[in-house]
Amino acid sequence: MLGKTAGALYWMARYLERSENNARLIEAGFRIALTRSNTAQAEWRSVLVTAGSDRRFKEAHGDYNSSRVVDFLLRDPANPSSIISVVKQARDNARTARTYLTREVWEAVNTSWMTLGALMKRQVREDDLPDVLAAIRQQSAQVRGAWTGTMLRNDGYNFARLGTFLERADNTARILDVKYFLLLPSVAHIGSSIDNVQWETILRSVSAHRAYRWLYGTEISALKIAEFLILYKQMPRSLAFCCDKMLENLDWLQRSYGQETEAGRMATAICRDRLSRPIQSIFDGGLHEYITDFLRANAALARQIERDYRFVE
Repeated sequence: MLGKTAGALYWMARYLERSENNARLIEAGFRIALTRSNTAQAEWRSVLVTAGSDRRFKEAHGDYNSSRVVDFLLRDPANPSSIISVVKQARDNARTARTYLTREVWEAVNTSWMTLGALMKRQVREDDLPDVLAAIRQQSAQVRGAWTGTMLRNDGYNFARLGTFLERADNTARILDVKYFLLLPSVAHIGSSIDNVQWETILRSVSAHRAYRWLYGTEISALKIAEFLILYKQMPRSLAFCCDKMLENLDWLQRSYGQETEAGRMATAICRDRLSRPIQSIFDGGLHEYITDFLRANAALARQIERDYRFVE
């Protein structure tokens, strides 16, 4: 496969994953704004920080008014990470790799772009926000379903899945880091009584609330949430799950092309060195430091994949 085509599939998947992740972040911020009006501005800022859009927003707007934050994250053309921007980039990459996609996948991506463009043609009212966010998630699920149900399990499939899990791991790590520091700013407070509704927003941001309840019951704690989102391999948005899937995709590509890569070695090291430690050891060394190290390693892996498979000639 040409590096340009592989890169288009990889980035198509990353942008689609990012659109869904950002929709979930907005939903979490919206929930807090409704239930905790005195902390709404701090919550909206945390959403922007997690999405990597805080600096651009401050330059353009200043205060964290909820309607302005939501519009900036949904549809502002000045924000390259807005949902409408990343869905357009996903469609553009899908068009580049059009001949490699099944008709069902291309139609799902194109329909997603047209549907969301129509929904966000004008500023979204607060009353309509839940329905718009649900539509974003639904469109993402339809693309994922078409992809899973119709694409050959070949190199293109593995490049796209690699992009999905790299993006998902980055998002989960950022959510955990930003929310943890907002809700529990001092390590000395670990184990104290913290507002459970606030902690549950972390789980809702990654669609893990019900799964967490199945596993841990009603007990909400920083340690258990971190363990669930970092180390629990059955949780499809945990760092451990994403890393395992990245390894599977890279192993397939290495076997298919008959060549070991530096990216494969880096992914193995991330899983071995960062995701095999007990959660208490991670907390003892500092959760923020651990996540910062993981994010650096994940970003370095992404850059190495682009070099190894010559996405840009």
